[in-house]
Amino acid sequence: MVDRYWVGFFLVFSCLAGTLDASAGDSDPIYRTCVGQCEKSGCVGQRCFSHCNFSSDGVSIDGPWYKQEPLYLQWKQWDCQSDCRYYCMLDREKEREALGHGPVKYHGKWPFKRVYGIQEPVSVAFSALNLAMHFHGWLSFFILLYYKLPLKQDKKAYYEYASLWHIYGFLSLNSWFWSAVFHSRDVDLTEKLDYSSAVAFLGYSLIMSILRSFNVRDEAARVMVAAPLLAFLTTHILFINFYKLDYGWNMQVCVVMAVAQLLLWAIWAGVTGHPSRWKLWVVVIGGGLAMLLEIYDFPPYEGYVDAHALWHATTIPLTYIWWSFIRDDAEFRTSNLLKKDK
Repeated sequence: MVDRYWVGFFLVFSCLAGTLDASAGDSDPIYRTCVGQCEKSGCVGQRCFSHCNFSSDGVSIDGPWYKQEPLYLQWKQWDCQSDCRYYCMLDREKEREALGHGPVKYHGKWPFKRVYGIQEPVSVAFSALNLAMHFHGWLSFFILLYYKLPLKQDKKAYYEYASLWHIYGFLSLNSWFWSAVFHSRDVDLTEKLDYSSAVAFLGYSLIMSILRSFNVRDEAARVMVAAPLLAFLTTHILFINFYKLDYGWNMQVCVVMAVAQLLLWAIWAGVTGHPSRWKLWVVVIGGGLAMLLEIYDFPPYEGYVDAHALWHATTIPLTYIWWSFIRDDAEFRTSNLLKKDK
């Protein structure tokens, strides 16, 4: 959960990047001329693209409907404009490097080099590793609950937050899956899916931080806490998907949710007698230090590894520690409940 506090801050920086769509690179007259010529001729230098016979929406310019781009190409959005922008960007960056100038952003993003069609391969790899780490954490939590710890007579776990953590596990897997997809190919659909899944996960993490830090065990009380937050999250996700992807408003929502739960966990770690509270401190402090990578944004090394990719790497060990705390909490609470029963 705590690792996704920093997802909230990541969304903030992503939102800021999104608002800067007119970056220095795509404002460059040489780059703009290259893209314009490519969209007319279908070529950048010696490289020519067959799908430049089609418009960016996949409609054939000089042929009948059966010559339109295949559906899988349309779905991947590898259209003429995308390839023109990409190869014009590469050529322009080579020219800038020869003149002794550093990289600049194009359409709000650093100039990454594709690998097998993947836009940001290192971020994709680290997102996938985060996904794997969350799956490992949830699976080990599941095994601990139902195969190692005592169960009630109805075969349910003693741990009162078990079902809530299962939901958390699902949302974490969903969020990192769409993070990997988004970094593979940044288009409108993948952007909205990534933002929506991350906001949903961040919002649910806020709910969990309230329920656990205040030790809310009564079902009615849980509903009273969660209902207004779930209603707000649902409305917000519908707003950014179907009305307007307002980066500024989304940024404010993410900041408030991230800071609120960060403070809750930090305060709870300071006042609780939980035997594994030190793990909370490690994740909170480690995540805070890792966020320096997001603040200190630098261009990708050799076109592959940027600050954001390294931030994704730092969340991998933090995720392991976080799920370790969840398992410890399950053991701690189960032990206390069994003592009371005796």
